Amino acid sequence: MRRRAFTALAVGMAFFAGLSAERVARAARRDGPSYRPLDVFAEVLASVENNYVEDVKEKDLVYGAVDGLMAQLDPHSAFMRPEVYREMMEETTGEFDGVGLDLTIRGDQLTVISPLPDSPAERAGILPGDRILEIDGTPTRDQTLLDASRMLRGAPGTRVALRILRDGFAAPQQLTLLRGHVRARSVEWRLLDRDRGFAYVRIKGFQDRTDASLRRALEEARAQLGREIRGLVLDLRNNPGGLLEQAVLVSDRFLRDGVIVVTEGRNGANRVVETAKEKGTEPPYPMILLVNRGSASASEVVAGALQDNGRAVIMGTRTFGKGSVQTVLRLVDGSGLKLTNARYYTPKHRSIQERGIAPDVVVAEGAPQPARAQDEMGERDLKHHLKNESPGPAAEAPAPPDDYQLKTALDYLRASVILKAQEAQTGKGK
Repeated sequence: MRRRAFTALAVGMAFFAGLSAERVARAARRDGPSYRPLDVFAEVLASVENNYVEDVKEKDLVYGAVDGLMAQLDPHSAFMRPEVYREMMEETTGEFDGVGLDLTIRGDQLTVISPLPDSPAERAGILPGDRILEIDGTPTRDQTLLDASRMLRGAPGTRVALRILRDGFAAPQQLTLLRGHVRARSVEWRLLDRDRGFAYVRIKGFQDRTDASLRRALEEARAQLGREIRGLVLDLRNNPGGLLEQAVLVSDRFLRDGVIVVTEGRNGANRVVETAKEKGTEPPYPMILLVNRGSASASEVVAGALQDNGRAVIMGTRTFGKGSVQTVLRLVDGSGLKLTNARYYTPKHRSIQERGIAPDVVVAEGAPQPARAQDEMGERDLKHHLKNESPGPAAEAPAPPDDYQLKTALDYLRASVILKAQEAQTGKGK
């Protein structure tokens, strides 16, 4: 496959250098039977150039041929025209113009992995798993990811209409979004419980400065607490991934040693093992890692590393299941090639491709139905009950509103501190 891909790109480059279809065909025959299918390509190209009813640009023909080649591969491999390649490189810095959606092709449907935080898509209420059936009236069934991305991009203030199908919808619904300048800060944080020393960090995507932003967030949390962090909730929900090297650095920040991730190319070639270093490692405070179906790719690398090394409790719902690695190559004319060149494995050599990462503690996104009033009755509800004359316990820190998974994570952190204190007390008694 790699040879075929290289050959097709070489054909394209040959045209950019001014070679004719006949010369390409002769070169293909010279290279032997392995490249003989290029004879067909050259014959078709020559026929189009010489006999098609209208003039066609050679570059357009070559780009179309490469698009067709890439369409035979997995949905994460793609050829990017120069303008699309420039847009993709901008995204790694966290700034671009559009609606802010991370997308994939699932089956034959354009599907949302997650909306980017603080983006027009998130403000419009688009959710992970939504299927986009049309963009501005154009069906998406036969579109590539790059075609869809190009249609969603545009100047701030312009409108784009999406026809969306969601589980639970009786029929598709129409949404009109106002494009904007998407500036995605990859890390945000806050304190969850100052008295107990609990902090919360959310990583929205893995960009080129994510690990540095995480380090600053943890330092700021310590400064605001005035002491060491005693427990952390790391939130990777709806994080579509990004740069693998940043996922490795984030994992390394919480691991003193051990394997982080293993990548392997075709037939196990080019095997690379990323391991943790002790320098710069966070203290071993209790840690909950939140994930859901929108946690993909680099997010799953972090979740797998911390789960297999026993560093964090993974909580939430099963992740997306993207277990492959892409490399991006800049081509001679400013276009780009995003090519899946490896699979990755967790430290225990699990492939999460298709399967995702199963959380240690499954917690649905919505809270259970509240109990009926009669089920919550206690002593204080009885008529003429005796009053408690002792001072009441200190008020608990308020639970995060409308986020059942985060509330559950906070409860687990509190329980871990209590258990740790009990273990210390038991050890003293001995």
